[in-house]
Amino acid sequence: MPAPPAPQPPIFNFNAYSPAEIEDAIETVGVAKAAMPAPPSFMPAMVAAGGIGLGALYDPIVASDADLGFAVTRLLGGLVFALGLVIVLVGGAELFTGNNLIVMALASGRISAPPASPFAPSRHERRPHRARRADHGGRKDSAPFAALVFKGVLCNLLVCLTVWLAAAGHSVTDKIAGLVLPISAFVAAAFEHSVANMYF
Repeated sequence: MPAPPAPQPPIFNFNAYSPAEIEDAIETVGVAKAAMPAPPSFMPAMVAAGGIGLGALYDPIVASDADLGFAVTRLLGGLVFALGLVIVLVGGAELFTGNNLIVMALASGRISAPPASPFAPSRHERRPHRARRADHGGRKDSAPFAALVFKGVLCNLLVCLTVWLAAAGHSVTDKIAGLVLPISAFVAAAFEHSVANMYF
């Protein structure tokens, strides 16, 4: 008599990984990322940049609809921008802002020194971003530097939270559900994402 078929996992799994399991998974990934030589990480970084660029392309298209109210424009723009993080997290790309969670592996002692970032010497965060966004209505290079840095820190807090929540999911659907709200929050709040700003 043949064995009964194995039960299929549900589309949504409400039994998320525990915080301790998420922490262990993120630290394990952090150890691997810290040991990765620069050349093999180049192509996944380009995929991440392209993914964020696609999300950043999607956002102003929605925001350009003059019939939408301010809050609706910000909310919808943030929701469609989440496409970029779906591409990054589901596709296994290497995004600088999310990779800052490597600090967890450092804090736990699983790596002994801060990883060297190829982005640090470029000082890309100090370059003015000369672009207009339909939903911002102004130039990023006219904002005070301190405000841009603080908005960047808040953005990165939400990106790292996105990675954490996505890691709680068992399936791709769970991961997408976990990442949409924190990403839409940083876009709606007009925080500064360094990689998206390079696109703009």
